[in-house]
Amino acid sequence: MQSKKLFSALLFWVGLSSAFAADSVSTYPNKPIHLIVGFSPGGSADTVGRALAEGLSNRLGQAVVVENKAGANGNIAAELVARSAPDGYTLYFPSIGHAVNASLYKNLPYDPVKDFTAIGGVFSAPNILIVPANSPYKSVGELIAAARANPGRLTFASSGSGTSVHLSAVLFEKMAKIDMIHVPYKGTGSAMPDVISGQVDMSFPNLPSGLPHVKSGSLRALGITTAKRSSAAPNIPTIAESGLPGYDMATWYGLVTPANLPVEIRNRLNKELQSILADPKFKDKLIAQGADPMPGTSEQFSAFIKSEIEKWRKLIAQSQITID
Repeated sequence: MQSKKLFSALLFWVGLSSAFAADSVSTYPNKPIHLIVGFSPGGSADTVGRALAEGLSNRLGQAVVVENKAGANGNIAAELVARSAPDGYTLYFPSIGHAVNASLYKNLPYDPVKDFTAIGGVFSAPNILIVPANSPYKSVGELIAAARANPGRLTFASSGSGTSVHLSAVLFEKMAKIDMIHVPYKGTGSAMPDVISGQVDMSFPNLPSGLPHVKSGSLRALGITTAKRSSAAPNIPTIAESGLPGYDMATWYGLVTPANLPVEIRNRLNKELQSILADPKFKDKLIAQGADPMPGTSEQFSAFIKSEIEKWRKLIAQSQITID
C-alpha cells in the first residue's frame, strides 16, 4: 500500500514538472535574457554582439542584456554558460575560439559540443595578410618564394598564441611548406606599429584591424584569408587566388545556449536570428566590420562547429601549439 502511494506521488510530481516545463516553453520569454560575450567591451565582437542583442530584444519582446566575460580566449564565458540552466535565458556569442580551444587547452572544463545547444551562425569574416608599405613583397607568390629561399628568417606578428591571427599564419606555413618565426603580442593593436615600421615582416590581423592601415597607405595588403573575396574589401584578392590554392581561414561568431534546450525554444531563437541576419541595417553593420552574415539552421551550425573543431585539431597537433 505504501509503495502504491509513493508511486502515485511520483507520478503526480512528474506530471506537474512536465506541465510546468510545457508552460515555460509556451510563455518564453517572460523575463530578461542574458547574452554572454567572451571579450572586452569596445571590440568588433562586442559591437556586433550588442547589435544582435538589440535585434533579439525587439523580436522577443524582452530585454537582452549583454554581459562581457573576457579571458582565456572565451573559456571563462563558455564555462559560465555551460553551467547555466537550459531555459533560453542564457545565450552565448562564441567565436572560432570555441572550436580552437578544444585542442589548445588540455583540461578544458566543458565540452564545446555536448555542453551546448547550437542556435545558428551569426557572421564570418576574413583576416588579411599585410606587409609594410615598403616591403619588397608585392604578392603572395613573392612572399612564399622568399620564405622558401630563407627558411626560418621571415617573421609574422600575432595577437597571441592560438588566436585566429596566429592560426591564419600557421595554416599559411603548412600549406605553403615554409617555416617562419612567430612573434606574439598582447593584441593586434600593439602588433601593428611593429609591422608598419618593418620590425616584423607580416601579420594576418582581422580585417577591421588591418584594412584602415591599408587604406591609409602604411600597410600593403597581399590577400584575404577566406575562399571568397570580402564585401568590405572586394578589390583585395584572396590568398587562394593569389598563389596558395585551397587556402581558407575565416573568423566566425555564432549563437549557442546550454545543452538540452527545449527544441521549441531553439527553433524560436533560430527563427528570430534568421530575421535579424536578413535585416538590411544589421547587414550594413556587419559589412562595416568587414563581415558577412552566416545564415542557416541550428543543425547546420552544429555540424559546422564540429567540422571546425576537427579542422583545427589536426593543424594544432601538427604544429604542436599548446596553451596549458
